Amino acid sequence: MTAPPAPAPAGLTTGALGRRLGVSPTTIRSWERRYGIGPAHRDPGRHRRWEPADVAVLEEMCRLMARGVTPAEAARVALAGAGSTLPTARTGTASGGNTLRVGTVRPECRGLARAAVRLDAPEMALILRRNVDEFGPVTAWTEVMTPALRAVGRKWATEGERYVEVEHLLSWHVSAALRRAAEQVRPQTGPAALLAGMPTELHSLALEALAAALAERGLPFRMFGAALPPDALLEAVRRTGPPAVLLWSQATGTADRALVERVVSTAWGPQGARTRPVVLVAGPGWAGSRRPPGTLRPRDLTTALHQLEGLLR
Repeated sequence: MTAPPAPAPAGLTTGALGRRLGVSPTTIRSWERRYGIGPAHRDPGRHRRWEPADVAVLEEMCRLMARGVTPAEAARVALAGAGSTLPTARTGTASGGNTLRVGTVRPECRGLARAAVRLDAPEMALILRRNVDEFGPVTAWTEVMTPALRAVGRKWATEGERYVEVEHLLSWHVSAALRRAAEQVRPQTGPAALLAGMPTELHSLALEALAAALAERGLPFRMFGAALPPDALLEAVRRTGPPAVLLWSQATGTADRALVERVVSTAWGPQGARTRPVVLVAGPGWAGSRRPPGTLRPRDLTTALHQLEGLLR
């Protein structure tokens, strides 16, 4: 008579748990050694098996860390359960191993960086939404989003393509949070600013942050996004008659001075009452080069916002 098959081992292996949480098995084992977060069951041969209750503790630890709580404090609170006191997250530095070196930043930025490395999309979305709602688009962009984006850019530049997936996922969620903020407020009617990336410029997150900040103030704008072709840019200016045009360039190779001069000279309206836009050239691509004549050169998001606000009021 054939013996019945042995029951499948319960729980997750450390490798499967790592894939679920978005952290390496080595990190999980180090947490077990340092903080006493371990599985309740081990297979013969000392293989770890993580039961649902064990998994819930680690998931809670990861959620707390994503909010800027240190691993030690997060482990203490997760092990203590719902009745424990949540520690206040402190501003500090995240570095080393599978973390992003964000420097001295808000705890919310540390949490965002940790969630990004784990590819924890729901946690990233939650952190970004809360930050935009609480701090506003300008502070969320400059103090939370930008340091995290720069950190992941530095990471994949030194690690090869290993962290490109982190940058892509983080960028998508940053864009989603900013677009949500831009769509929440109906802007005032009237002439709208035109926002666009230079024809070969593929980056648009800074433009999306500016759009969200303009929407927060009720200021009208038209967002054309990245890589607007030259003829399309000039036609958009002629068709919409914007009082202000902001053109973004992330790198010097995309900063087309000749095209900007054409935008500056573009006019509309009846003969004798022709109108031209005020053109702002923004972004690192314009650094170190002489500003095209007849343009403004805002140095940061706040300056661009103030200049546009003055032109649109």
